[in-house]
Amino acid sequence: MTQGAGQGPVVRTATLRDFRVPPYAQVPVQSHSADLVHAGHEGHPGNAFPEGDTPEGYTPTARDLPVIARGGPGDTVQVQVDPADTPAPDGRGTLYVVGDVHGYLDELLAALAAQGLIDAEGRWAAGNARLWFLGDFTDRGPDGIGVIDLVMRLSAEAAAAGGYCKALMGNHELLLLGAKRFGDTPVNSGAGTATFQAAWLLNGGQKADMDRLQEVHLQWMARLDAIVEEDSHLLLHSDTTAYLEYGSTIADVNDTVHAILTRNDADECWDLFRKFTKRFAFRDEGGPQAVRELLSAYGGHRIVHGHSPIPYLLGEVGTEDGEDGERPVVDGPHVYADGLAIAMDGGVTMAGKLLVQQLPLAN
Repeated sequence: MTQGAGQGPVVRTATLRDFRVPPYAQVPVQSHSADLVHAGHEGHPGNAFPEGDTPEGYTPTARDLPVIARGGPGDTVQVQVDPADTPAPDGRGTLYVVGDVHGYLDELLAALAAQGLIDAEGRWAAGNARLWFLGDFTDRGPDGIGVIDLVMRLSAEAAAAGGYCKALMGNHELLLLGAKRFGDTPVNSGAGTATFQAAWLLNGGQKADMDRLQEVHLQWMARLDAIVEEDSHLLLHSDTTAYLEYGSTIADVNDTVHAILTRNDADECWDLFRKFTKRFAFRDEGGPQAVRELLSAYGGHRIVHGHSPIPYLLGEVGTEDGEDGERPVVDGPHVYADGLAIAMDGGVTMAGKLLVQQLPLAN
């Protein structure tokens, strides 16, 4: 069952709940466009930045990277990031990770508040804590752009408080970038021709997200890193070894991914998306060895990933979207592969749970 055909309103099903935006998320913002009036309240619920007006302290990554633009091939925008905004190793705050959100803004706000990371008004309340999102902010759920707006705002607020809120590149970020950038341009899928637009719709793309997508969102997504190490945890989105094809170090992988996105080659971007969509490499008999290959290459003692919903990973539902009426029980992250891997996608798209977890996590 595919959730959201991308045409018209979000389809309400047994696995796609209608979350209403709570009062603390309804933060009006100034905007240059009437298009920001959405869902009966003024501005994005995540408090979007007006296009081109990124606030001081906004640090999705700690690097100065070129980003994809909506102009012709080769057009990029350079965004300056102050490395001084990144806390020093000594005195770092508590580390948290967030699994796949997929447009479920209300669930995200509730999960962050439950961990004390935001206050009753949805503002950063965790001081020098470190918060990493593992990717997949949009598609399937009702408010992907609101989720991105919230993460962008929390990035600035956390930096001002001495902590940080950052995010990794998920396959759905690659998919949305491709759908916006290349649309119906045919790509070589390895099994004939395909398009990013068709793949985005098939994988839960929401018309409301595309309509509200601004240049600042495109810049933010295109600058996200693919992999990072924090406190001996190797953080990445997908449970795949495909990262090894893009570099022998973390810096190499991230540089290669950003270079691909700025070259604006549809086939090359499609191949990147396709490889980051692979899953289950850490499951079953060969899983621990696959994890060790990544840890040996990039460092760390444990992998923490999203991408594959825990009920799907465990075989509790037949598909990623689940079946009507099913309610998978997810109590928390899933530790597996001989204790070397932690799965963080609680299956919010199948009425599971949006996970926010403090690290380290015991077996």
